[in-house]
Amino acid sequence: MMRIDANSIVDVESFHSVFTTAFGFPSFYGRNMDAWIDCLSYLDDPSSGMTTVHVDSGQMLSLVIDHAQDFKLRQPDLFSALVECAAFVNWRRVEAGQAPVLALAFHA
Repeated sequence: MMRIDANSIVDVESFHSVFTTAFGFPSFYGRNMDAWIDCLSYLDDPSSGMTTVHVDSGQMLSLVIDHAQDFKLRQPDLFSALVECAAFVNWRRVEAGQAPVLALAFHA
């Protein structure tokens, strides 16, 4: 399980900074949602170097977003992008014959 304090997210730049720090994205991380999807698609592949956080093959990471309601009200576009991109991570993996790897949970 990984917890993200959404109170630390005030704009797009801070969104990417918070996730880069939490997940240990590589130095070449593009700081956009396509790059976010790319990195989190490899949570079960430590050899990829895309994150420093990993799960075993076939397992899911529970990503808990603390203060989610305030985040949704304060940054509705970023909140929506988070939900859509997390779903896309799993869709991409399913389409490739792999198991989903990311579950979102919201904590008020």
